[in-house]
Formats: sequence, structure tokens, C-alpha cells
Amino acid sequence: MAVKIRLARRGRKKLAKFDVIVADARAPRDGRFIEKIGTYDPLTNPATIDLNEDKAFQWLMNGAQPSDTVKAMLAYRGIMLRKHLQIGVVKGAITQEAADKKLEEWKQAKAAKIQTKKDTLSQSKQAQAKARKEAETKVKEARTEAIRKKAQVVEAAAQAAPAAEAEAEAPAAPEGDVQA
Repeated sequence: MAVKIRLARRGRKKLAKFDVIVADARAPRDGRFIEKIGTYDPLTNPATIDLNEDKAFQWLMNGAQPSDTVKAMLAYRGIMLRKHLQIGVVKGAITQEAADKKLEEWKQAKAAKIQTKKDTLSQSKQAQAKARKEAETKVKEARTEAIRKKAQVVEAAAQAAPAAEAEAEAPAAPEGDVQA
């Protein structure tokens, strides 16, 4: 029986989530499986991968073959490196302590890299929000200025109208008569 570690889809249309499962290679994608070892949510940034690393490692060491996507996820979490180092320990190439030390160093570097990405994403999100707010402020100021100018024009017209009416009501002096 060929055993695969692969994804099983769940969730609604356009909002997919996946279970990381261990299943017989002949079983359907969303059908019968042997064990669920984690979940994967590709819609978050960065993607959320929740795995039982010990179970995944155990299945890999027992010969389960990961699909391409799951293999990338396992490599991202360091499980493939752990398998590689464990095979070296079994063959006698390195000691268990050295393998554990290498794995721990790699995990710390990876965690720092992930945190840097999260920080960069949050900073860019804040910068975009600030830019949007500044653009809205400029539009608001432009509207306020336009309203103020329009009010000045209306006010000037209102002041000019009574003066024009006063001139129209006052009798005009005849041109021939000059007042001394």
C-alpha cells in the first residue's frame, strides 16, 4: 500500500482551506484517509501552516511520500531538513547532538525571517493607510476651499445687488443740468 501525505480540500467556494492528511494513494482527494496531521490556510499572508511536526516526521521516516505542495510546506517548517539530518545520524555521518543543533539554528533563522516578513507587511499596510488618509485630507481641504470661494462669490453678489438697487432707485440727474 503506497501512502501519501497530501492535501484534502474543505471550505466553501473561493475560501478554500486544506487539511494535511496521510492517505492511501488510491483514495480520492477528499475521501478516506488514515490520519489528519495538520491544516493549511493559503488565504492569509503569509500562509498559515499548522502541522503536528512529530507525526509528519514519523510518517516520512516510515516511507510516506509527500505531494509537491506538502513537500514544500514540510521544507518550509524544517521537517524535510530534520529527515535529512536523521538519515545522516542513522548512517553515522553526524551525531544526534550535532543534528539537533543544526536544526535548531535553522529554525531560529527561519523564525526571524518570517517575523521580518510580517513586520514588513504590517509597515506597508500602515503606510498605505496613512497615504489614503492624506489623500482624503487633501480632497476635503479642496472641497472646503471650493465651498469658501463659492460663498465669497455669493456674498459679493449679495452686497452688489443692494447697491445696484439703490442706484436704480435714486433719480438720475439730467445731463444738461449741472448742479453747482
